[in-house]
Amino acid sequence: MNKEKLESCVNSCLQCAKECDTCAVECKKVGNELCAKLCLACVEVCRKCADACKIGGDSAVKAAAKCAEACEDCAKECEKHHHMSCCKDCAASCHKCAAVCKSIAA
Repeated sequence: MNKEKLESCVNSCLQCAKECDTCAVECKKVGNELCAKLCLACVEVCRKCADACKIGGDSAVKAAAKCAEACEDCAKECEKHHHMSCCKDCAASCHKCAAVCKSIAA
């Protein structure tokens, strides 16, 4: 597996986890529980994927597939709340992370 691709995945996952964590906090403040829940789930999956990609191998491929799915789910929900800047940022980061993860999972 391409080391640069794995490093890119680690970086995308960690950035996405950061954006999702911020978004979850903001969404909780305004009572948007579903969005906060999906963001927190995405944080967890992104961090696990980053850890798996640091190692490489089959675990990275499996984690990347799960991460792409979690990111797409999170982005879909965040896009419903485009009036919130954190949701815009989170959705953009999730789309980017999903694309990178799909390239690992392919």
